[in-house]
Order: sequence, then structure tokens, then C-alpha cells
Amino acid sequence: MTAREPAEPTDEQLMERLRSGEDAALEAIVARYERELFHYLQRYVTDAGLAEDVFQNTFLQVYLKRDLFDRARRFRPWLYAVATNQAVDALRRAGRVPRLSLEPIVSAEAAGNEPPGAERARDASPQPLEGLLLKEERERVRAAVDGLSEPLRQVVLLAYFQGLKYREVADVLGIPVGTVKSRLFAAVQLLQKQWGAGHES
Repeated sequence: MTAREPAEPTDEQLMERLRSGEDAALEAIVARYERELFHYLQRYVTDAGLAEDVFQNTFLQVYLKRDLFDRARRFRPWLYAVATNQAVDALRRAGRVPRLSLEPIVSAEAAGNEPPGAERARDASPQPLEGLLLKEERERVRAAVDGLSEPLRQVVLLAYFQGLKYREVADVLGIPVGTVKSRLFAAVQLLQKQWGAGHES
């Protein structure tokens, strides 16, 4: 009989260790979220250098605000909230607005794989983005998403591309779940309308 492997600590347990002065817990959190969060920030700010700065600032804030983390909350939505706020602040300081990068999603679509959260997002509206992510239409899709207001673009990014659940998106953005659903529905309708108009012209 082999000895049971020790269970990996949860994100919330790592935060408890960080609050208790165990700085190595932050290294474990960074390692756990490094790729996922950096890809999210690259899509949000569309600049690798700026994404790296925001990434570093995000985990600096996690460390500085470790005592403010609500133990009743899940860590992942809180981390995304910190990262999103840092990204918005960085873009404003640079005098830019968010511009969504679709490169990783187009590659997944071309390979026959749906982007994370696509099935969940489809529940908001019939066939919301079907047919929109074809490789040859990449620039038009990007332009259409870029045309969305920041609140709509945020829910598209978090729900479609990061695969967060409605409740998690609500926690990230500090809005009710109903508002998340209505913004996603509005975004889908606008994208469908713009796409239809583009094909008619």
C-alpha cells in the first residue's frame, strides 16, 4: 500500500499562509496562475511589455492587500478583479483603451476547439458567436469587439475567453449576476448586428 500523496493546498489556503507571513505561498500562487493570468492580460492590453508590468503589479497588490482578502470569497475571482483593475489603470495612464486580442481564440477555433466558456456564453442568446471566429475573418471580428464599450468588452473577455462563470464575472467586476447576463446578451446582439451589416455591405 503506497502512502497517499499530500493534497495540493487550495488558493484560499495559500492566501492564509501568506497572511501568516509565509512569503513562499506567494511564489506558489504566482506559479499556479502565471500562464493563465498573463494570457488574460495580453488579451486585455494587447502589448506584451505592458502585460508584464501589469502582471507584476497585480501580484504586488496581492501581497500588499493580503490582509484585506475576504476569507469568505474564492481567490480566483478576486485575483482577476485585481488584475483587471491594474490593466484598466495602466491603459488609462498610457492614454489607451482596451483592445481585445483574438489570436489565441482564433487558433483554437481553427483547430476545431471552442474557446473556454463558449457553451456557457451561448446560454445567453441563440448562437451568439457561431461562425464569427473563422481565421479569414479575424480582423473584422477584432474590429467588431473593439467597437464594444468597455463594460461589454470586459464581460466578453472574462466569460468567453477566460471561461469564468457568471458569478465569478460578477465578483470580478463588482456587479450583479443579472447585469453580467444582460451585458453579455447586449454584446452578443451588437456583435451579431455589426457582423450582419458587414456581410451586407
